[in-house]
Amino acid sequence: MVFDISVAITWILFLALFPMAFIWLRRAYRIFRKHDYSEVALKRGEAPKDPEKWAPFTGTVNLIAGAVALFTIIGVLSALLPYKTWSAMAGITLWGKVFLDFIISRQANPYQFKFGKKNKKT
Repeated sequence: MVFDISVAITWILFLALFPMAFIWLRRAYRIFRKHDYSEVALKRGEAPKDPEKWAPFTGTVNLIAGAVALFTIIGVLSALLPYKTWSAMAGITLWGKVFLDFIISRQANPYQFKFGKKNKKT
């Protein structure tokens, strides 16, 4: 095996699965078991008005993403998954989690249109 950029990127992707799986499963645990809604549907660091409403969606996304990442790690370490399979699983899981979190945060914190003139203080 020749060490080149593709090998380095593969190792980075595989090693990144460990903290991602841990963080995602920890978030799901905090949401479902501890009822800690501080990280639910954040938009620019601010929680929505009713985080309890969005907690099941965010918790489910975190639980599924963490479980798939953990399954991928186990599959790679046990040599059951070929490279194309596990790299596709890891990539789709990562991007799916990013997009679903974005969608949930935008649904929980809708943009408020403000019509009318702004009061200028001089």
